[in-house]
Amino acid sequence: MCGIIGYVGRRATTDVLLSGLSRLEYRGYDSAGVAVAGDGALQVMRAEGKLENLRQRVNGHLVGSSGLGHTRWATHGRPSELNAHPHRDCTGRLVIVHNGIVENHVQLRERLGANGHVFVSETDTEVIAHVLEHHYTGDLVAAVRSALGELEGVFAFAVLTVGEPELIVAARRGAPLVIGLGEDEAFVASDVPAFLNYTRDALFLEDDELAVVRRGDVRIMDHSGQERRRASTRIQWDPIQVEKQGYRHFMLKEIHEQPRALRQTMAGRCSPAGRIDLDDLGLDAALAESLRRVTIVACGTSWHAGLVAKHLIERLARIPVEVDVASEFRYREPIIDDGTLVVGITQSGETADTLAALRLAKQQGAPTLAIVNVVGSMASRLADHVFYTQAGPEIGVASTKAFTAQLVALYLLALWIAQQRGALPEDQARERFDELARLGQQMDQVANGLDLEGLARDLVHARSCLYLGRGLLHPIALEGALKLKEISYIHAEGYAAGEMKHGPIALIDDEMPVVALALDLPNFDKIASNLQEAKARGARLVVVATQGDTRLDSLIEPGRDHVVRLPRVGEHVAPLLAVLPLQLISYHVAVARGCDVDQPRNLAKSVTVE
Repeated sequence: MCGIIGYVGRRATTDVLLSGLSRLEYRGYDSAGVAVAGDGALQVMRAEGKLENLRQRVNGHLVGSSGLGHTRWATHGRPSELNAHPHRDCTGRLVIVHNGIVENHVQLRERLGANGHVFVSETDTEVIAHVLEHHYTGDLVAAVRSALGELEGVFAFAVLTVGEPELIVAARRGAPLVIGLGEDEAFVASDVPAFLNYTRDALFLEDDELAVVRRGDVRIMDHSGQERRRASTRIQWDPIQVEKQGYRHFMLKEIHEQPRALRQTMAGRCSPAGRIDLDDLGLDAALAESLRRVTIVACGTSWHAGLVAKHLIERLARIPVEVDVASEFRYREPIIDDGTLVVGITQSGETADTLAALRLAKQQGAPTLAIVNVVGSMASRLADHVFYTQAGPEIGVASTKAFTAQLVALYLLALWIAQQRGALPEDQARERFDELARLGQQMDQVANGLDLEGLARDLVHARSCLYLGRGLLHPIALEGALKLKEISYIHAEGYAAGEMKHGPIALIDDEMPVVALALDLPNFDKIASNLQEAKARGARLVVVATQGDTRLDSLIEPGRDHVVRLPRVGEHVAPLLAVLPLQLISYHVAVARGCDVDQPRNLAKSVTVE
């Protein structure tokens, strides 16, 4: 959600803040602002809209050795300059930037208002500033500790005061916050890319921890004031990975990076003899043998990856798998125990609902595994076992390469469980691993060989699209529909093709495109029948088919329908290849419609509150 950057050090502060905010734009925002401490005062500038509006307003006017920056994604209060961060207290001595939600802000606002505090915005963030003012008597750390005792919700914030201009105090509860450690400088941020150009050494805060940040000196303490010591984490991402590198958009770059994400996530995971190696996860044969079922919890795109994993684990390991939308998991009072492996899938490692599901699983004694892309994230610290995908930083809000890496990790997990339980001999595991490895080259060919701009232009004016798939490709149909919705704002629904006659067929007419995954796999005849029915009702078809398979050619009307050809692959790896054209179609439709591909409206990269 919101982007936070704080800086104390030797560089030009506004340059650092604006650079950091530009690297957090992918999180989604509607306004931005900065505060700089200098010459005995706190100077604040804010602007509605894109970061460029703020950059033009600042234009060298703010000078100081410390400061805070923020990109806001509106929750409480409409997008406006007045509601933009940073926010001040009544005295103007304190400024704060904040991510998340203060759930008891109404009660606090009423109490503080009765005590003479004057509010100028509609935000819950400003309430924190006034709570801090109430407790501040010259000791900012003590004020933050006291404020934490009054605040309810999921949040992270950073505070600067005119009284100690080279001190930032930051705290988190549920929402992400990370400290960057430099030479004679330090950073506070909601995500690593904000400071990756300056340092790769980071400290990740735990819930209800405070960071006391001065140039060259960072202390971590709990809410009682007890100091906590921990080693810093070395971030392996190269700063060049968060640049576009000649691509028009981050999303397009990340689509083309998927073969590399596949190879990197697979690296070192299989011995020559065919033993799937997940030793670094801390999993062991005893755990695999004791499992009675697997429960997967995830949101959005990660949930679609979990649906693919259900097919793979049940087929290969022959144990039942449930897949839950993480936001619903806690509220159905799930039945889990020490015989249930609970797998949380989250690109950022900070998805609030997935973290809550993992916490519940641990409370009920279930072993937990996080599949996550960000080293040091909360999910990686919370779960018993961690499988790091190796996608590298994903900047585009609509996930692409992180999804691919999740599918690879889940396939390897399915192979490992099957092997440990004696359901898959080593030679067969090796064959499947090699098939997955060969897919990287085929993905390269598809990503670079498909010309889908003409197809996309035919979909630009569609009001709604129906995506169909069966078996392992049903979740990919869901993912394709989600991508189109996310970045082009065209309504789209993904369906199991067999469900078409149970409702959505009523919507089909000569203006509705039907996008079907009809590869030469089991159930092909079934989906072919579904397409016959759609065509009989005037649907425009977009068919993803296997190269050399001509069985649907009679349905295709040149100039009206489209066929996208993919190389022939095995069923278990087909989802990884089939998602590529759907991502590219969504991308080209969004570009043709003039949409902001990397920062779609109303969406945030990491959903850190319910």
